[in-house]
Amino acid sequence: MVRPGAGPWLARAVFVAAFVPSLAAADSDARSWLARMKAAAVGTNYEGTLVLSAGGVMSSSRVWHYRVGENTYERLEAQDGRQQRIYRHNDEVRTVWPQSGMAVVERRETLAAWSTTPQAVDPRAAESYDVKQEGSARVAGREAVVLALTPRDALRFMQRLWADQATGLMLRADVITPTGELVESSAFSAIELGTKAQPESVLQAMRQDAGLRIVRPQQRRTTLEAEGWVLGRPVPGFALAGCVLRGLEAGHDGPPMLQAVFSDGLTHVSVFVEAFNPGRHRSEMQAKLGATNTTMRRLGDHWLTVVGDVPAAALNRFAAALERRR
Repeated sequence: MVRPGAGPWLARAVFVAAFVPSLAAADSDARSWLARMKAAAVGTNYEGTLVLSAGGVMSSSRVWHYRVGENTYERLEAQDGRQQRIYRHNDEVRTVWPQSGMAVVERRETLAAWSTTPQAVDPRAAESYDVKQEGSARVAGREAVVLALTPRDALRFMQRLWADQATGLMLRADVITPTGELVESSAFSAIELGTKAQPESVLQAMRQDAGLRIVRPQQRRTTLEAEGWVLGRPVPGFALAGCVLRGLEAGHDGPPMLQAVFSDGLTHVSVFVEAFNPGRHRSEMQAKLGATNTTMRRLGDHWLTVVGDVPAAALNRFAAALERRR
């Protein structure tokens, strides 16, 4: 075989003509897996144990996901000391904290507000990442295709994803820094796909109010502009996925908090805006746990909290771009 860069220009041209189409086909096939993963995250029935490792801490949860017609039912039960339980029927979400005897009931208004399921990758992620197929491996006893999503800039992390060969469901996701450090991993240790849907098991749990204090935070959809804000300089690759105004429990007074969620198709960034309170907002700071970075700073009479599984540089871009428009 003639190596690129060796021999006369004609030999190089022949090599490129033969090699480039195969690369294009491979890239197209890799990107098609993103569409399969997105469809599988919604339409596949399954039960399993999901293990998360981040910042040196491991936790596991039992998850159930059912799709019946146009209805989605999800259930998560933490297996660690939190004992947190989360139930979802379409847009209604109930989070139960048994230790405190409280249940929070709210609407799933934003894309990244809550999910028991592995992330659903939007094919448009290929606009910000180079997507390559890296062979196959086994996860939770199942054959999986391995995909590497390498960012094209410094505003996001590399991710390596394992998609079930038969269904496309994401079985594992690793978040990797530019230096090759694994900072976060979530994977099924056991999973059963194609299970019989049991929606009533979710609905019954959502109706159990005995002994619980039910909290229903106020929440409504809105836009940044309607609340007097604008992202003056868009952050490359990220688009607004949803915006809500969050308040305290009905009947309680208190300033609302604005949440805007941005997505690049693979990961999300949440921007929270609230009135500045010198009693609570004492100093600007940055924090990190696993792949999740957080930055907090004051902006005039407001306090910004920006959170996302992205490098701190990306959060700083969001914080610097947010502008008050009266």
